[in-house]
Amino acid sequence: MTSIQAAVPVLDRCPLFELAVPCEVFGRDRRDLAPGWYELTLCHSTPGEQESLPGLWLRAPGDLSVLRDADLVVVPACVDASYRPPEKLLDALVEAHERGARIAALCTGAFVLAAAGLLDGREATTHWMHAEELRRLHPRVTVNERALYVDDGDILTSAGTAASIDLCLHIVRRDFGAAVAAEVGRRMVIAPHREGDQAQYVAPAPAVTGDRGLAPVLQWALERLETPLTVPQLAEYASMSTRTFVRRFRQEVGLPPMRWLNQQRLIRARELLETTHLPVDVVAERCGLGTGTGLRQHFTRHLGTTPSAYRRTYQGAFRADLWMRDHA
Repeated sequence: MTSIQAAVPVLDRCPLFELAVPCEVFGRDRRDLAPGWYELTLCHSTPGEQESLPGLWLRAPGDLSVLRDADLVVVPACVDASYRPPEKLLDALVEAHERGARIAALCTGAFVLAAAGLLDGREATTHWMHAEELRRLHPRVTVNERALYVDDGDILTSAGTAASIDLCLHIVRRDFGAAVAAEVGRRMVIAPHREGDQAQYVAPAPAVTGDRGLAPVLQWALERLETPLTVPQLAEYASMSTRTFVRRFRQEVGLPPMRWLNQQRLIRARELLETTHLPVDVVAERCGLGTGTGLRQHFTRHLGTTPSAYRRTYQGAFRADLWMRDHA
């Protein structure tokens, strides 16, 4: 299987975290999960070494010609809205996009895409602290400061820091399926999958281990996805009134309880379709989405495909024996 060619242009004074995220997600050899894994190349946006932090200098091996062969280009964060991208970088991004490459920007990397005109007429996000500045400097961009990330097909943008991980794993999920993305996240020891429309500036989604916040009730719900759970049941387990529980859930998770629950059921259905040969009706039953008809409706609405077509696409993308062994 042909690998996906990924490229990351290193920007001057680029924050290290947002640069490290695509290196960790796409740059590690994970062909044990998917034979056609990414081949990542770092390239410099200007010749020579580039400063990241005071006293720390980075040297990328390639130049912007790397973008000519890239299937995926990930632009990390820039120092702030005052950063002026080199014209050669903007031209290379436009050329890559016109050639058919997907372009993703992490955090303030959205300012680079906006400067290239790639966000004109599109919805995009960035760190909420910089959203107004992005809106002011680039009025043709529809800025959604609440979203963790925005997937507009061939252009993707994320909010800051942890949302960069969310977007990169979302890309893995698009390319190789939910089970592969879940395994990468498990190896990185991060919190469960968060959808892009989850609010970015509420408290981060709690991990489903330990006893802090709503973690115990989330874990309890995940262990019972096949049952018809209700909000009052979840509130009772959390020893709260329904009204208090809904308010706390929105504060900690950023979504209404039933919307979160349906997202987790859909994720479970995708994993079962990828890693087992269970009939569609059985998959629907085991993830709590009712019948095969109900599952098909969810897939059509949220993924634009059918369970059977999804299975054909991703069934061979993941080593099911490894997944089943680690999740037994």
